[in-house]
Amino acid sequence: MRMTFGRIAMLVALGVWLSLTADGWSQSTATASAKWEKDIRAFEQMDRTNPPPKNAVLFVGSSSIRLWKTLAEDFPKHRVINRGFGGSQVADSVAFAERIILPHQPRMVVVYAGDNDLAAGKSPTQVLADFQALVGKIHGALPATKIRYIAVKPSLKRQHLLEEVRETNRLIAEYCRQDKRLGFVDIATPMIGKDGYPRAEYFVADGLHMTAAGYQVWTRLVAKTLK
Repeated sequence: MRMTFGRIAMLVALGVWLSLTADGWSQSTATASAKWEKDIRAFEQMDRTNPPPKNAVLFVGSSSIRLWKTLAEDFPKHRVINRGFGGSQVADSVAFAERIILPHQPRMVVVYAGDNDLAAGKSPTQVLADFQALVGKIHGALPATKIRYIAVKPSLKRQHLLEEVRETNRLIAEYCRQDKRLGFVDIATPMIGKDGYPRAEYFVADGLHMTAAGYQVWTRLVAKTLK
């Protein structure tokens, strides 16, 4: 078939766009690697010294996971692994999945990340796309592994992002309904008070990280999905 000038131009433009997209993702991965390399190496050293169990429930994500110090106590009937690294975004878990998720062959991965993404200027659709990339990477290697996404929490410090938080949670909840291996844990609704704003008793002084009461809400709802 004869190629018109317009069609050639369109294909060239598409090629350039794909190249730039790939370069952008590569640069993003490289940046993440440099920023979190110390944390990831610490996990790997822990794994060599005290190998975690296979077929466990692996929690991964940002500081809300890293600071969940009572994880094993909160889920005594399950073998759990904590692979949270503070300040991380969903894309960081994608970048390091081969090193901190896949080697453990977990029966379930529980993900919490997203509010750092929104605070950094990412849109709800970008957070969804990053979560889809994480799901693709996990299921590409471990197709039977279940994945649970803990809703982006509404926080006192980031009240200005409440609409973005709601839209992100809506998009990801809808996506999770399309695959029986996925699940969405709505911790956001009970963390909102009758006035429509985050409940202060769930947050420490920084207005972002959670108190024991906040983690109790998470424990109750996550426990239901581990059964």
